[in-house]
Amino acid sequence: MTEAVRVSGLTKRFGDFTAVDRVSFAVSEGEIFGFLGPNGAGKTTTIKMLTGLLEPTAGSATVAGLDVRRHRAAIKSRIGYMSQLFSLYLDLTVEENIELFAGLYGVRGARLTKRREWVLEMAALGRQRKQLTAELPLGWKQRLALGCAVLHEPPILFLDEPTSGVDPVARREFWDLIGRLSEEGTTVFVSTHYMEEAEYCHRLALMHGGRIIAMDSPGALKASMEEPLFEIATDDAARAVEALRVSQGILEASMYGREVHAVVADEKWGREHLPVLLTRAGLECRSLRSIAPSLEDVFVSRVRRAGAQE
Repeated sequence: MTEAVRVSGLTKRFGDFTAVDRVSFAVSEGEIFGFLGPNGAGKTTTIKMLTGLLEPTAGSATVAGLDVRRHRAAIKSRIGYMSQLFSLYLDLTVEENIELFAGLYGVRGARLTKRREWVLEMAALGRQRKQLTAELPLGWKQRLALGCAVLHEPPILFLDEPTSGVDPVARREFWDLIGRLSEEGTTVFVSTHYMEEAEYCHRLALMHGGRIIAMDSPGALKASMEEPLFEIATDDAARAVEALRVSQGILEASMYGREVHAVVADEKWGREHLPVLLTRAGLECRSLRSIAPSLEDVFVSRVRRAGAQE
């Protein structure tokens, strides 16, 4: 498949601090490629370099076949960009925001009429076209911002944590829109710290400390976790995590909702010793079962592995 984005050894330093440390990857046309990691992992800085907002310290990258150092202005006309903070004008109506961004992107005449109606239909905002943007619920503002970002039909779309602060239902609806754009051929590069929505990406790069610590499809990443994982139901999950983390034989213990996830080196050892360890801590082990890992489990495991290798 043709590459929409190619990155090799891309690095960004701010004084003595390295925000992005020699990242390399490629994104195919039409792919939904996700950056998954906590705040401060380097996701936003990488996106800003790829969109021409920041100059790389080292390494190279091309977006739509254009070099990010030499063709920054040209790249901006070939991409759509939606940041964490929506770039909408709250004192304008929905329709006025669309027309403003259309003017910025050079979308005029009959094409503007067509694209305006497409955005209103795509975002399900036809009845709200005359409403002030400030009055819209957050999820609706999000859909409008996405529509404005793709008004000029860019082949590549960058979304930097676009669903932060949005409720789960609105996030699901937003990802439905992303899926439709991808099916129509748009390459979507999206960063997130929500594990559940990362499942919608075709491929994921897990970022930690400015580095990519793993990269593959969500399914392949979960299948790559070799250590046995147990789900434990107990009467006090927080205390259970505290007790297990300091116990020998436990590689990782963390809360997952009301349950505890414990990664062990050996499955037989885990079945025999986990209930005993909890009993010694004065806790009841209500249930214990071996489970398949979630992306969150994989991420924690990869971070631990990366730390051990440093």
